[in-house]
Amino acid sequence: MSVRRFVGTNSRDVMRQVRAALGDEALIVANRRSDDGVEILAMADDAALDHAEPSPPAPAPAEHPFDALSERLLREMQDMRALLSRTHPESAPSTDASLKALLAGLGFGAELGEELSEALPAALAARDVRDAPVMAWLRDQLIARLAVLEREADFFEQSGIVALVGPTGVGKTTTTAKLAARFVMRHGTRPVALVTTDSFRIGAHEQLRIYARLLDTPMYALDQEQPIDELLGRLGGKQWVIVDTVGMSQRDQRVIEQVDQLQGGGSKVRLVLVLNAASQPDTLEEVVLRYRQAARAAGAELDECIITKQDEAGRLAPLLDIVMRHGLRVLFCSHGQRVPEDMALADPATLVDQALAAAMPTATAPQAWAVDTLSPRWSRDVLGQGRRLSLLLAGLRKRVAGFALLEAAWDIAALPGVLHDRRLEALADRAREQNALGVAWSPRRAERGVAWAMPDMALDADGRLCALTLLQHRQNAGWQARIEAQHQAAVHLLPTLAEADTLDALEAERLTWISRVSGSQRVEWQGERHALTALFADSALAHREAVRFRGQTLELYSAHAEVDDREGRRLIAWVGELRDPETAQRVARRYWLTPARLGTETFSLLVTQLQSEGATALTKRAWQTLKEADGGEVSVPLRLLMASGAAAVATHLDNAEDEQAQALRQQLLRLARTSRKRRDAALLEALLHTLMTRDAIRQLGSVSREALA
Repeated sequence: MSVRRFVGTNSRDVMRQVRAALGDEALIVANRRSDDGVEILAMADDAALDHAEPSPPAPAPAEHPFDALSERLLREMQDMRALLSRTHPESAPSTDASLKALLAGLGFGAELGEELSEALPAALAARDVRDAPVMAWLRDQLIARLAVLEREADFFEQSGIVALVGPTGVGKTTTTAKLAARFVMRHGTRPVALVTTDSFRIGAHEQLRIYARLLDTPMYALDQEQPIDELLGRLGGKQWVIVDTVGMSQRDQRVIEQVDQLQGGGSKVRLVLVLNAASQPDTLEEVVLRYRQAARAAGAELDECIITKQDEAGRLAPLLDIVMRHGLRVLFCSHGQRVPEDMALADPATLVDQALAAAMPTATAPQAWAVDTLSPRWSRDVLGQGRRLSLLLAGLRKRVAGFALLEAAWDIAALPGVLHDRRLEALADRAREQNALGVAWSPRRAERGVAWAMPDMALDADGRLCALTLLQHRQNAGWQARIEAQHQAAVHLLPTLAEADTLDALEAERLTWISRVSGSQRVEWQGERHALTALFADSALAHREAVRFRGQTLELYSAHAEVDDREGRRLIAWVGELRDPETAQRVARRYWLTPARLGTETFSLLVTQLQSEGATALTKRAWQTLKEADGGEVSVPLRLLMASGAAAVATHLDNAEDEQAQALRQQLLRLARTSRKRRDAALLEALLHTLMTRDAIRQLGSVSREALA
């Protein structure tokens, strides 16, 4: 890049010189009038100069401050170009690109790399991909995507028939023995039986027979094409039967016949796919796809797997990628031949740590593998959306107390209307399953513009809103009766000051309570009665804290004073003023009373009550959306429970600032792609979209397979 000086009698003349020498893309750096006319400094890329047409040479520059400016500008532009070249994306890959390369190097597929790079939080986007916070986030994301058996007892305490299926040589017979041994250790030898269908391999029966003899359990052989029901009569009422099937290549058409044989009778057989961790990724992909297709063809499901030969796998990431994408649940992991020692309950953290431990340098990372021939692109895209939805719902269930109960309310809405109120009663009785620590009570009146009163909202142990709200019409009359009915709640956020007997009861039980009051509320201070507005009229609101309020980030300024009420209770009076952090303009003003015995520790509850106020407006918005969507077919109480529950979850996520909440917000907003600007409204819209999508998928699941064929 170069800077040149041009002089002409007027502007038109000098600009003609610039265009002739540097072209139409020339950049004018500076211009001024001189004794000779007009003087201009202009520049263009050297490449442009090479192709520019020759011009009348410019006069030799004289020693002049303008020339010094030209030289300085030239140096600065050269420095800027060098800086830009060092920070250009081509030479410094972004974090999401580095994340994709890292995952590819580990052996994860390209689809998972795209999915995780899109979900990368903005706070981590500027960091190196190998920084501890990024790797910790990546680990958590992978763990969350890996479904496993939570408790070993859940597998061995269910009676029935379990059949292990999979290709030859993956370790089905040894795994059969390991599972049987673990069952015997729990329940003894009497309830269990081993069955083999492998009549092809030489010595296959004998290998399993040796294990059966060691375990002191009976072993039976199931002939080819013999339905398993014909064998059950010989089992003598065994409670737990495990079947070691013949190994077949995933490309063998007899795979369908084998699964059909297991499912052909009236007995339900639980199919478990055995996967060799040391197999090639494309082979594993094909095994999962073909065996699941065979199961569906036989009218069965194949959603669980056992990982074998974990100790022989050079990289575990390809297998985990396949398990995640296909939504398989991993039951156990096998890592040796010893029976039963070398098998353990699948632990997602251990599996992910093993996969991440094999990290390759990003510069040498190969391209992520993909099997394009096994399923259409559109199918994989839809499955990707389904995985994101499943992961999001699982995260919400884990994060928000009672979210599974809110989902149950949506399930009720899909039933005939005559069942709504009856099922709703049963669901409302389950509210205690949220293990709520407190209640944010709502005013006892209909909200403006609607015919219903805002439900009360339960609080979890951290003071965050739970998902299942408490409908007012199902509660007792009177504050004291309502509070006593919520006997598990130790914290009560009251919308107005309760009667004296209710306050006495709260104090007698040493419960935590706060009450919002009006500015005209009178209290005793230093022997005189004052309205709160007058008491705090000249107070400096010294304490300041950033809070979320109705979808905005504001600053809460507050002050407090120890006072007495008319009955002589020692209280703390509070004033809080919400202000815009940029303009300092007041948005809202609130007053509260709290017990003096609790000190100023109740301040966090004042914030909680402030934040819960926003749920009312969100409930109205959700109510209208649901009413338009259900066409009036959902009962009013059920719709109100659904709307207020969605509003509570949106408020919960909007107000929390921990990493888990941030990740869920990002997943929710990206999945639904809402255009709302206010975050709480955007979260509500995205949540409604998510729950409606979930409901639609559940409804589709009731369609017969023939209709989808």
